[in-house]
Amino acid sequence: MPRTYTVASLKGAHVLLTGATGFIGQAVLERLLTDHPDTRVTLLMRGRGGCGARDRLVRLLRKDVFRRWHERPGGAEALAEAGRRVRVVEGDLADVPELPDDIDTVIHCASAVTFDPPIDEAFSSNVTGAAGLCERLARQPVPPHLVYVSTAFVSAPGHGQVREEPLRHRVDWRQETASAERARAEVERDSRRPEVLRRLLREARRAHGPCGNQVVAAQTETARSAWVERQLVEYGRARATSLGWTDVYTFTKALAERATEELWAGRPLTVLRPAIVESALRHPYPGWIDGHKMLDPLIIDYGTGTMWDLPGAQDAVLDVIPVDLVVNAVLAAAAAPAAPGAPHYFHVGSGSSNPLTYGTLHDHLDAYFRRHPLPDPAGYGHLRHARWKFHDAGRVRAAIGLAERASAAAASALEWLPTSERTLAREERLHHRRGELARQRHYFKVYQPYTGAQARYDDRELLALHGALPPQRAAEHGFDPRQLDWRDYLQEVHCPGVTRRLRDAMARRAEVGRGGGQRPARALPPGEDVAAVFDLDGTVVAADMVESYLWARLASGPLPARAAELLDLLCSAPRYLHADRGDRAAFVRAFLHRYRGADEAELHALVREALADALLRRVLPDAVRRVREHRAAGHRTVLVTGSLEVLVEPLRPLFDEVVGCRLESRGGVLSGRLTAPPVVGEARAAWLREYARERGLSLHRSYGYADSYSDRPFLSLVGRPCAVNPELRLYRYAARHHWPVVRWGTHPGTRWEALADAVVAGARHEAPRSEA
Repeated sequence: MPRTYTVASLKGAHVLLTGATGFIGQAVLERLLTDHPDTRVTLLMRGRGGCGARDRLVRLLRKDVFRRWHERPGGAEALAEAGRRVRVVEGDLADVPELPDDIDTVIHCASAVTFDPPIDEAFSSNVTGAAGLCERLARQPVPPHLVYVSTAFVSAPGHGQVREEPLRHRVDWRQETASAERARAEVERDSRRPEVLRRLLREARRAHGPCGNQVVAAQTETARSAWVERQLVEYGRARATSLGWTDVYTFTKALAERATEELWAGRPLTVLRPAIVESALRHPYPGWIDGHKMLDPLIIDYGTGTMWDLPGAQDAVLDVIPVDLVVNAVLAAAAAPAAPGAPHYFHVGSGSSNPLTYGTLHDHLDAYFRRHPLPDPAGYGHLRHARWKFHDAGRVRAAIGLAERASAAAASALEWLPTSERTLAREERLHHRRGELARQRHYFKVYQPYTGAQARYDDRELLALHGALPPQRAAEHGFDPRQLDWRDYLQEVHCPGVTRRLRDAMARRAEVGRGGGQRPARALPPGEDVAAVFDLDGTVVAADMVESYLWARLASGPLPARAAELLDLLCSAPRYLHADRGDRAAFVRAFLHRYRGADEAELHALVREALADALLRRVLPDAVRRVREHRAAGHRTVLVTGSLEVLVEPLRPLFDEVVGCRLESRGGVLSGRLTAPPVVGEARAAWLREYARERGLSLHRSYGYADSYSDRPFLSLVGRPCAVNPELRLYRYAARHHWPVVRWGTHPGTRWEALADAVVAGARHEAPRSEA
């Protein structure tokens, strides 16, 4: 039989609240301030990102959860008054500071609500934090009533009814905590083993070689750190499942319960175990939710049609409870202290009294999205939502794996195609597809254990606590899950709340796609300390180093020599291609060596008299327009290239500075050796850093334009990078880092027209010499 409870009042109480910035914690704080005006509140809160704890409280009080305060007359003054009722103690659960000695009630909501964090982080947040709080509270003159917010899923998944009582397991929380704390040191040591480092280095060279050794080294270290995190996540997952829990989150919350029971023995303790907490039913307003919770990503991907199936049984129960019902239960339990040595346990869910099955959820989602489909971001009507079949887990896993392999094969094939509008369009579609598959894989790992669970969480103690509420408070402050009308809650409250912001964003994107929301181009902000750095090949001119070499060599010399030169160039192409993919500087050195033996004065004359028109024919008008915009804004325009400076002399009037390669001259004949290392790859970033320092330029305000992945180091150095006509690898990097991508694609002539111009001009240049 359930116990008999007496729900008193929190009037005049002093409440310590942890986790006030979390979903449940925010709602608890709002309810305390709104409906318990005589209650004092102390928050244990840490600073973050240079923002102190008190400043974080000020920001918290501006959030949407406090809408009633914002909208009431004199809302600003009301919020200020609320802030004065709240005391902030800056600190962390890892090292709990001194607390006020007159605390009556502690509501411990803080935890890392992530299913698969690294094992050491999960234990530090959930287990060590709860233990540290208990040890600090034990120093209070009078032991306060500790209300610990756990989760219903601390009981290992299984079948049958789970009672509202202490967990039955023999896992030593101290031993598991010590093991988890050692795990990072062990994995860090393993990550530095030669076999791991060599493999990561090979992968980094293959992917990032053109950027230079420093980028390769940095990517190797980044990959090593990611490897450590993955291993620690797998440590947690493996240990949790080996002991019967679904994941490391439920595992650590179960051990946190055991630690709290042990360290708070003989003192008043209440443990609440909410199920899946979702948007508010009524308070602070219907549909309020902070971020996306466990169920919400499934709803969104169902509405967009990207989640094609959900593994599990249609008759499996999804235990959902609105957040305001959870908050009401927390505050009622806080006002009904347990007797010392006799803890209270409450399951706060709906699965036992008012079960919602996955099949019923699907029916409600289908009905909602039929009536309210999501807008197509491309501007073409509406999206078609999914229709789940509820296939078994093995079939869904196989379908995801097959789609992932097909996507990987398509991505590899794209790397062999020439970069074009069509290629980049395909890459963009593949990018979205890979993101969808990654989410599917994540959902499968996280949700599959829950979709097949057959446990029922008994809530008779919860209903007894609800029945103890005074009748005048039951309607507004009750938490009986039987009051939930699933059709009304899902279709009229929760789904609109979850999709509201998404609908607005997608509608704006659709409007832009139709041309109605495009913003006019804005003038560049002026500034004499700003540089605009342009790459040459593929960015300013629709040509490359090989093409400019052909202009120079095929525009001079006898015809047999030109033919022999062209044949040799074709034979050397594989070697140059291999060098370019591995080390851009090595490619530049090797290719410019082909100018060995050229007459320096003759090359200058050839460029001046014959090749200027060919170069200008390949200049991109959009690039010229952008350079002029920068100059009009007072920016310093710089052209940096791995080509010979002499070949780009016709472009010098367009820029304030032109930096290129120079060849050593011996008696007026080029030796084929560079006078200085080529300014490409990471050398370009080093040059730009020094250039900005010498001239007092702000790199944070400066601009960079380039098309090649080897230019990534210098683009990453400026505050406003832009990928212009990017090759595939740079396009992928720009997409991941949200860099602008532009197409400067029109120019006066084709490659063959420019080459013909060079040959004809060269013939005219040779004619006077022949006559002489």
